[in-house]
Amino acid sequence: MSEQRYPASERRKRTNLTVREDVMAEAKALGLNTSRAAEAGIEAAIREEKGRRWLEENREGIKAHNARIAREGPLLGMPWWAQPDEK
Repeated sequence: MSEQRYPASERRKRTNLTVREDVMAEAKALGLNTSRAAEAGIEAAIREEKGRRWLEENREGIKAHNARIAREGPLLGMPWWAQPDEK
């Protein structure tokens, strides 16, 4: 019976990537785990794209909220600790 290397939530899938030779050579020279580095880069790209899509999907709501704030001000006043000093 073979032992799993990663928990089920972190199972890996083999894939082929095309990466510039100079990038791979430098990563190897630095002793980087290129699979983990690629995974981290893909995760960052996913977060960035999800954020971009969220902003796009909620653009009208954000615009309406900002317009209401500009028109009526915030629902709550400025907290006591943020009040400007009176001299």
